Amino acid sequence: MSDGNTFRNPSLAPRVRAELLLREMTTEEKAQQLTCVMPQAVLGPDGLKADALEAVLGNGIGQVAPLTSTGGTGPQRIADEINLIQRHLVEKTRLGVPAVFHNEAIAGVQAPGHIVFPTQSGVAATWSPELSREMGDLVRRQMRRLGLSQALGPVFDVSLEPRWGRVHETFGEDPYLTAAFGVAYVSGLQGDDLSTGVVATGKHFLGYGASEGGLNSANVEAGSRRIRDVFAYPFEAAIQLAKLRSVMNTYSEVNGVPAGISHELLTTLLRDTLEFEGYVSSDYITFQHIVDRAKAAADAGEAARLGIEAGLDLELPSPWSYGAVLAEEVRNGNVAEELLDTSALRLLTAKFELGLFEQPYAQESIDVSAVANEGADLAKEMAERSVTLLKNDGLLPLNLKATRVAVVGPHADAAAPQYPAYSFPAARAVGIFMAQGGFNNMVGVSDYMPTADTSGATPLPQEEWVRSEYGVKGLADELAALGASVVCEPGTGLLSELDADSFTRAVDAARDADVVVLAVGGASGWFIGERTEGEASDSLSIELPAVQRRLIEEVMALGKPTAAVLVVGRPTVLPAPLLDAQALVTASYNGVGGLAALARVISGDVNPSGKLPYTIPRSQGQLPVFHHQRAASGYRSHTPFGQHYIDGPATPLYPFGSGLSYTTFELDDLVVTPDSIGTDGEASISLTVRNTGSRAGAEVVQLYLRANTSGVTRPAQQLGGFARVHLQPGEARRITFTVSASQLGHTNARGGFSVDPGRTDLFIGTSSDDHRLTGAFDVLGKSRPLLSRERSYFSDIRLDSPESSKA
Repeated sequence: MSDGNTFRNPSLAPRVRAELLLREMTTEEKAQQLTCVMPQAVLGPDGLKADALEAVLGNGIGQVAPLTSTGGTGPQRIADEINLIQRHLVEKTRLGVPAVFHNEAIAGVQAPGHIVFPTQSGVAATWSPELSREMGDLVRRQMRRLGLSQALGPVFDVSLEPRWGRVHETFGEDPYLTAAFGVAYVSGLQGDDLSTGVVATGKHFLGYGASEGGLNSANVEAGSRRIRDVFAYPFEAAIQLAKLRSVMNTYSEVNGVPAGISHELLTTLLRDTLEFEGYVSSDYITFQHIVDRAKAAADAGEAARLGIEAGLDLELPSPWSYGAVLAEEVRNGNVAEELLDTSALRLLTAKFELGLFEQPYAQESIDVSAVANEGADLAKEMAERSVTLLKNDGLLPLNLKATRVAVVGPHADAAAPQYPAYSFPAARAVGIFMAQGGFNNMVGVSDYMPTADTSGATPLPQEEWVRSEYGVKGLADELAALGASVVCEPGTGLLSELDADSFTRAVDAARDADVVVLAVGGASGWFIGERTEGEASDSLSIELPAVQRRLIEEVMALGKPTAAVLVVGRPTVLPAPLLDAQALVTASYNGVGGLAALARVISGDVNPSGKLPYTIPRSQGQLPVFHHQRAASGYRSHTPFGQHYIDGPATPLYPFGSGLSYTTFELDDLVVTPDSIGTDGEASISLTVRNTGSRAGAEVVQLYLRANTSGVTRPAQQLGGFARVHLQPGEARRITFTVSASQLGHTNARGGFSVDPGRTDLFIGTSSDDHRLTGAFDVLGKSRPLLSRERSYFSDIRLDSPESSKA
């Protein structure tokens, strides 16, 4: 057969090439395409392990797990080692099928020598999806340079349970906001043509952010409406609008069935209903969880059968149920070879779409210094837009050059907490721990430890390393650099006391200062160290730790003008004394630009414009509380005497979408046209936003909808659109939201999916509880069934040219 009729012909369509290649594969070679290998299995400090190559890679391999999760000395070494493995696969295996190398990417490329962006809750607080797309575009180019072609991200989980330790990895509590950022990031990662893009992986399918008790991997109980209308919404939008190419299952059981072996989730919902055409990647050691924890399969072979029948295509990070075990199940007649072929075809098609058969290798030479600075300006802008001002009684911005400032609290001068789980610094910390004999010790890990510092055999402590690697400073240092006279005394650690005199020194420093910046909050880590959040780091309480509450009480009792700075990645119950602070500023774990952004907001160099991507409750007893609870539920539920709890209110302390500015904005002149539309029509909603203050600033104008339909209680409100508008003093802009009736689609009373007739109430404000402009339109006609491809996921937004106020 000539090359013109084989899979090596680049002029053929990717799927055709994949079909031709599949015909040439043995059962074992197909099964190996459905799994992955850890790099340590074939790679040592001196290169490839010759004695391991045939056993591990002899039949090829689908993917290779990150070389960067345990380290690597820098981008050049990553690229070189990827090329070593890839060259062996291409040149020394029978069919020469290249591997996909994947990597984590929710806060940028999780690799040494690359900028760390804000974690996803910080990104969401910007309410600027265009920045997320720009970040995705950069990450795409960086990954392809390194030879990486699948990004494990973004996280599409809608987080409704604040005790869950991974809230900071999400875009928050709202499905529309999550979808907006997720679609933008996927579009940047995958690009216009996957041959120059990377496969984006939406995770975790499905409902992970609402696990019972907030426990990682716990069961999720959810009816069909919540599954489709809330949890699936961001995935569905990314599938239809950005052609999302991969989805990762959640560890959780969903209604009692582990997601990785749920035909209902992975085939009936994902492929049949949401029309997904990509491949399903397992979360790491999913099959081991199914056998050992969930007890839903007796052994690896049964788990393999259940997984492939459900529609799980790819096992990560190493062969356990797929690969040789799956091939044996096929040989024994327990698994139909057609199922193996279906999954292999999906995975091979993606490899051809990625162009790996023509260009499988990383860039040969990388300018390490240039890479280290890529995205610095974008990271800075994202961090600055993310900072959220929740309260200000006129204290901020501070006149730093005329003020003695005491910066106290565990975030007073700590840079390392800005780098949470799923950033490279956090991977470095846990990698060092393992290499030094900690849990899950991997032989050979120490050979891949990051050595960006020059401290010799003993790695630098994390705080010193972060400052050295990224050139960052703590909050107190950043304020001093802006001209403040600063005394810095942390007073406490995040969870524990420091030395005997630290607490006293912090209180004394606050007493002697003109103004106190009280910097408190949490930290995220990968399984180790002082932390309040992180994967498998869930918490019984979302209060600030006791040691911090004691410091807050003592400092606030001084009666000094105090600006509280809260660094957290999730909703947090605030102690009563902290609510007496004259100002409250919050930010997530915002990477390299995080602390400089906080300082610039405090000083007034930056006018804050961040908005909360979640609800902050008054009390833990309210949980769960989120703005899109149904009309008869939560703090909108009916009680006979006008109160909900006998011992406190049920309303939020700070509602979803909250955030203030150093200027003021006015919204007026609402026009809704027409007043009725058909189930295939659209409504136009226009208003004017005006900067009525004395300095330039940005406001996020938010549209909320409540669709009232027969037979079903709908959410009391749903985010229906938003626009971030920057205005000079006195300047105004006209905003028009166009809402299609199909945006109102829902799971109806009969269990189908449709847009139904009824009245749609709306309001526009600057938070989810700001009803300053209200209106409505009617949807008329018969119920209209909707396929996934027929839905509208976002309103269209038009901003007219700015107009200045008339004298």
